[in-house]
Amino acid sequence: MLIGVPKEIKNHEYRIGLTPAAVREYVEHGHHVMIEQNGGASIGFTNEDYEIAGAEIVNDPKEIFARAEMIIKVKEPQPEECKQLREGQILYTYLHLAPDPTQTQLLAESGVTAIAYETVTDRNGGLPLLAPMSEVAGRMSIQAGAHNLEKANGGSGTLLGGVPGVEPGKVLIIGGGVVGTQAAKMAVGLGADVTILDRSLPRLRQLDDIFGGRIKTIYSTVDAIDRFSREADLVIGAVLIPGAAAPKLLTREHIKNMKPGSVLVDVAIDQGGCFETSKATTHQNPTYVVDDVIHYCVANMPGGVARTSTIALNNATLPFGLALANKGLKAMAADPHLLNGLNMHKGKITYKAVHDDLGEQLGLDYLDPNEAVKS
Repeated sequence: MLIGVPKEIKNHEYRIGLTPAAVREYVEHGHHVMIEQNGGASIGFTNEDYEIAGAEIVNDPKEIFARAEMIIKVKEPQPEECKQLREGQILYTYLHLAPDPTQTQLLAESGVTAIAYETVTDRNGGLPLLAPMSEVAGRMSIQAGAHNLEKANGGSGTLLGGVPGVEPGKVLIIGGGVVGTQAAKMAVGLGADVTILDRSLPRLRQLDDIFGGRIKTIYSTVDAIDRFSREADLVIGAVLIPGAAAPKLLTREHIKNMKPGSVLVDVAIDQGGCFETSKATTHQNPTYVVDDVIHYCVANMPGGVARTSTIALNNATLPFGLALANKGLKAMAADPHLLNGLNMHKGKITYKAVHDDLGEQLGLDYLDPNEAVKS
């Protein structure tokens, strides 16, 4: 298969779809890989590295989109990229369609077969291609929160770990999945007072065992969110409904009642955000203030540590990508977990949660993914 990897063009996005090591794997399996010139240069992957791995270096991204049978990216295609996609082509990347009607409409118009990293599953019900970036974002959320709590950055001037004689900062984490767990590890490591809210009692038991009493585990209710957000110095939004828009768990009223100079970090912003006042920001302008509360809502947080993130992402995406390159759509027919990644095909939505959120609004039909891979 002819595989194309364009340079990412989203604001401050330095990750790249394939590392040189991953390119070598594709080449060893008999595939041809095109890499846009200097696509990974900013994170230490040179054109020479890719050429040694067996890739063709292409100067013009339009050539990549025109020639490639499969496009491998990191972030969702931007409008000018969507317009270069075509029917019969495979797009393999993060999509996050539910809160993004514009992208969904453009992908439908292109007819491309779009596979979303974030909805591919594993035999345990996990999201193996989302997990590595969730791990990165969870850890980064505490760094970002601690930084913005500094007075010079508009925060309350609270040190999360405190010092002897001064109580530590209070961190509230809403959601006990991968993001929440990694955020808790970082916050506990700094010495913060950490509380995790979740609606799964088995998960709360697991977290209690993992942290050995060093955090509070609380069943998530409206009352609990109200009470603990009032006391928090830093709130991490870490909820996820696979493929669907995130629920708004922290309302404007909750935020009005928070301490001035406290910080919100919405890691769910790729799926629309889980705070009512959330709106996507960039690494260039990462924060804004509502009711004296700092909001950090960067939609590509792992892009801030792009080298680590790229390697971690490739470790996860490579096996599924090779299957697609080796077998085409038949790879999804043979693997129900990869099939769960199929979000769009020939102008129709193939992921139920996305169709529930956007189908009626955009006038797009739903197509059963099993039927899609037969066509």
